[in-house]
Amino acid sequence: MNPFEFVKSSFSGGNAGQECVEVALNVPGTVAVRDSKNTVGPVIRLTPAAWAAFRSGVTREP
Repeated sequence: MNPFEFVKSSFSGGNAGQECVEVALNVPGTVAVRDSKNTVGPVIRLTPAAWAAFRSGVTREP
Protein backbone atom coordinates (compact mmCIF):
# COMPACT_ATOMS: atom_id res chain seq x y z
CA MET A 1 0.00 0.00 0.00
CA ASN A 2 1.28 3.45 -0.93
CA PRO A 3 1.59 5.60 2.23
CA PHE A 4 1.36 8.84 0.26
CA GLU A 5 -1.90 10.73 -0.15
CA PHE A 6 -1.36 12.78 -3.30
CA VAL A 7 -3.23 15.95 -4.21
CA LYS A 8 -2.98 17.79 -7.51
CA SER A 9 -1.04 21.03 -7.44
CA SER A 10 -3.19 24.14 -7.41
CA PHE A 11 -1.06 25.40 -10.30
CA SER A 12 -1.90 22.41 -12.51
CA GLY A 13 -4.35 23.02 -15.31
CA GLY A 14 -7.55 21.04 -15.71
CA ASN A 15 -7.06 20.21 -19.39
CA ALA A 16 -5.78 16.82 -20.51
CA GLY A 17 -2.20 16.85 -21.74
CA GLN A 18 -1.05 19.74 -19.57
CA GLU A 19 1.91 19.45 -17.24
CA CYS A 20 0.54 18.47 -13.86
CA VAL A 21 2.13 17.33 -10.65
CA GLU A 22 0.71 15.80 -7.52
CA VAL A 23 2.24 16.37 -4.11
CA ALA A 24 1.89 14.37 -0.88
CA LEU A 25 2.65 16.05 2.44
CA ASN A 26 1.13 13.45 4.78
CA VAL A 27 4.33 11.54 5.66
CA PRO A 28 6.40 13.40 8.28
CA GLY A 29 9.79 14.56 7.02
CA THR A 30 8.98 13.74 3.39
CA VAL A 31 7.46 15.56 0.44
CA ALA A 32 6.55 13.20 -2.40
CA VAL A 33 6.02 14.45 -5.95
CA ARG A 34 4.75 12.56 -9.00
CA ASP A 35 3.41 13.16 -12.50
CA SER A 36 -0.39 13.19 -12.37
CA LYS A 37 -0.54 11.63 -15.85
CA ASN A 38 1.55 8.65 -14.69
CA THR A 39 0.32 7.81 -11.19
CA VAL A 40 2.02 4.40 -11.19
CA GLY A 41 5.33 5.88 -12.31
CA PRO A 42 8.23 7.10 -10.22
CA VAL A 43 7.83 9.21 -7.10
CA ILE A 44 10.41 11.83 -6.15
CA ARG A 45 10.93 12.05 -2.39
CA LEU A 46 12.32 15.30 -0.98
CA THR A 47 13.00 16.75 2.43
CA PRO A 48 10.70 19.63 3.35
CA ALA A 49 13.71 22.00 3.10
CA ALA A 50 14.55 20.77 -0.42
CA TRP A 51 10.89 21.15 -1.45
CA ALA A 52 10.80 24.71 -0.10
CA ALA A 53 14.00 25.57 -2.00
CA PHE A 54 12.59 24.05 -5.20
CA ARG A 55 9.32 25.97 -4.88
CA SER A 56 11.19 29.18 -4.22
CA GLY A 57 13.29 28.63 -7.32
CA VAL A 58 10.40 27.90 -9.67
CA THR A 59 8.14 30.70 -8.43
CA ARG A 60 10.75 33.45 -8.53
CA GLU A 61 10.16 36.12 -11.14
CA PRO A 62 13.04 36.69 -13.64
